[in-house]
Formats: sequence, C-alpha cells, structure tokens
Amino acid sequence: MIVVDSSGWLEFLTDGPLADLYAGHLRQPRKCHHSDDRRLRGIQALETCLRGEEGALDAVAAMHTTRVGPLNDELALIAADLSIEHKLPMADAIILATARLYESEVVTSDADFEGVPGVTFIPKPKNSE
Repeated sequence: MIVVDSSGWLEFLTDGPLADLYAGHLRQPRKCHHSDDRRLRGIQALETCLRGEEGALDAVAAMHTTRVGPLNDELALIAADLSIEHKLPMADAIILATARLYESEVVTSDADFEGVPGVTFIPKPKNSE
C-alpha cells in the first residue's frame, strides 16, 4: 500500500513533468490510501489547476477509488509526534501518520518529506519549481 500526497495527485492530474512517475504508483488505486485532511482544500486546488469544477469533480471521483484514512484521535496523536520528530507541517505529518498507521509508504514531491524514513521522494525538475 502507498499514500500519495497532494503534490503527487496534482502532478498526475495536471499532466505535470512527473505525471508518468506518479502514474506508475497510481495505476492500482485500490492499493492507495489518502488522508481526508485536505479534501476541501484539494478540491479548490484542483478547480484552479484543472480549469473548472467539472475537471475537479472528475479528479475527485478518481481519488474516491482509493481508500480514505479518516482523521481521528489516534491518527492526530501519531501525526503530532511525527510533526515534532521530523519537523513537518501538521498536514504533512497527517499524511505520514496515515501511511504509518496503514503500514504504507508515502510517495511525494513535497520537499518537506525529503529524507524521512518510509517516504519515496520524487524531486521536481529544477525548471518546474
């Protein structure tokens, strides 16, 4: 199982420079988890990136084929510890906690995760930052 964070989903859904790399991870969505902590913000970002509500709703439908990890007390406490341990913003720590709770790996291009154990970090090309 894997957890793909929002940077990966946006690369994939907007056909970014790393879309093919993420496609390899997302070809079996039933093996993917994602945390529902960013659902509303994610939909807003998708609407912006995909130029409209229809494209965003199609993307959200694709994400709903994955398993959603609920944000509960247990996950929040694990995330708080991981946030401190790895100096991660809380939203990123929730993603990492979701992966740890489900014995999964995080796949991301978010530089905050670089060097964190249990994370496959896919660096963005220099010209796309």
